[in-house]
Amino acid sequence: MQKRNTQQRRRAIIETLNERGEVAVDALAKVFSTSEVTIRKDLAELENNGLLLRRFGGAVLLPKESSELSSEKLSSRKLAISALAATLIQDHNRIIIDGGSTTSALLPHLPKKMGLLVMTNSLHVANTLLEGENEPQVLMTGGTWDAQSHSFQGQMAENMLRAYNFDQAFLGAAGLDIRRGSTTFNELTSLSRTMAEVSKQVIVLAESEKLERKIPNVELPWSHISILVTDEGLDKEAKQEIEKQGVTVMCASYTD
Repeated sequence: MQKRNTQQRRRAIIETLNERGEVAVDALAKVFSTSEVTIRKDLAELENNGLLLRRFGGAVLLPKESSELSSEKLSSRKLAISALAATLIQDHNRIIIDGGSTTSALLPHLPKKMGLLVMTNSLHVANTLLEGENEPQVLMTGGTWDAQSHSFQGQMAENMLRAYNFDQAFLGAAGLDIRRGSTTFNELTSLSRTMAEVSKQVIVLAESEKLERKIPNVELPWSHISILVTDEGLDKEAKQEIEKQGVTVMCASYTD
């Protein structure tokens, strides 16, 4: 009976989340007449199953790509952005590649570069690079596995990064804010900031439509970003506003 009640409660949590967009631990505890500890366990399990994202005091829906964009069109944007960003990489550079779909799209371009050293906190990035014929030297940050970002995080990862100096860091973003910088649903932002701290040049890869997302957590302020590589969908006013904050903006052309 207990197991069935648990599953029923978790299904009800997802239904509530779909209706409201976010839920609070204390409110759910009252609704289901259970403890906040139990609700937190429910949210942790639902997050591990890829059904929501936890945030302080509750949870939010997983971010969704704009419904106006087909997967093919979105894919073409990511590919165009990554191809343009790859032109910034020189032979023998020491680079960081963060986890994420847009940054991962850089990987097919790397075998063309000679003598690269690549540090990553993503198992997918590391495995893909090591399967290539002209593989670069690959280093993993190590650290604590974070199910939300599908990457390693934490103090150990930060210490590993600080043991090296890098020419470039390539980072993704869940959202962009014209005034604040890159934004994220994930409250674990310290590793991204460490990546920026140990790199001479910080390059953020993100589609222009991410300016439309209202996301609470600032990942990197514009003052920590050297270059934004986005697509030609970025309007002129937004581009100028970002450039006023000292960021170089590169816009990739793409076909539908």
